[in-house]
Amino acid sequence: MSHPMLASANHDETTEQLFVRDLQYWLYTEVEPHERQIAEELDPGLSHNARAEEVFDKLHKEPAFLGWSNMRRTTQELLWDSVWNCVDRQAGELDAKASEAAEIGSLTLAEDFQVPDYLEDAHVHLMPGGYGSDTDGVRQGALMDRGGAVYMLGRNGGFLNDGRGKAVAAHLASCYPDFQPEKLVELGCGVGSSVIPVAEAYPKAEAYAVDVGASVLRYAHARAAHLGAAIHFVQDDAEKTRFEDESFDLLFTAAVMHETSPEAIQNILKESHRLLRKGGIAVHLEVPVKYETLDLWSQVIAGVERDYNNEPAWQEATSADYGALMTAAGFEDVKVGFQDAVLGPDMSASKFGEESKGVFLSWFVTSGRK
Repeated sequence: MSHPMLASANHDETTEQLFVRDLQYWLYTEVEPHERQIAEELDPGLSHNARAEEVFDKLHKEPAFLGWSNMRRTTQELLWDSVWNCVDRQAGELDAKASEAAEIGSLTLAEDFQVPDYLEDAHVHLMPGGYGSDTDGVRQGALMDRGGAVYMLGRNGGFLNDGRGKAVAAHLASCYPDFQPEKLVELGCGVGSSVIPVAEAYPKAEAYAVDVGASVLRYAHARAAHLGAAIHFVQDDAEKTRFEDESFDLLFTAAVMHETSPEAIQNILKESHRLLRKGGIAVHLEVPVKYETLDLWSQVIAGVERDYNNEPAWQEATSADYGALMTAAGFEDVKVGFQDAVLGPDMSASKFGEESKGVFLSWFVTSGRK
């Protein structure tokens, strides 16, 4: 499935994007095993206090690793370049489609908004301009939406990019089956792909979504309207929003924490508690890995993601003790585990438990009640 706001690729653009995707896949499946072998040969042993960090440093003296990591970053830059050319070619058409969207939901942009430093200084995933860039019209949102679909090889819900939102809805159905919120909000909504399936799960609830970028939010509002979803989009900082205390019954994030900072993770959890009414529920979804359970190479990859793919808090977000952090923020009945990805129309097939089935097959989730 797709939607009217998604930038369409012509023959040459499609070919280029598929080439980059296949090149990335080749690097991951054919070349990466050789880098893993080099890392294992450099392993100082389990008793070393900074085992992964030691190997990561040593790998930078290995020509093979330097070449592989350079190609890995270059293919990511090529991906965004190919998608940007595609979006820029039809920028006028996309702005026109945005203006033709139904007048449902709302869009509230802030004057002189200050994007957090960890997003302003590092364009996450190497996306040009990052989330906070206020390019004309809806171009930055269009770049993020199509780029995300290509980057994730369609494994996050195809061109709807809504797999994470469906997993949040499935978690709520699994763990809080009688919960019926009247007002919900997503912090760090991006193009709004996750908030829509959650809002659809609670059609009587008033739905809000927050992010930092004006262009991304213009796109998100038009995208949601074309899909018939009445979402109220607001430009704000997830660490300290302008909403009043106890404004919502349900609050969630979807793969936001690893793109913030260690301090921001704690601040967002505290803000989650402040914004919820008594009895409200917070759900925070992240990538389905726990750093301490990873093998040596996967821990090295965390450093690669941090340094070469501009994922500023990857290691911190995947090693955080969310049970303790949620409890410290004031939440009760805290749950920590993995929610199966929703891979078809039957949401009940998604189970919550202690086992991760792997990337795009599971999502790490922590939740709690105020």
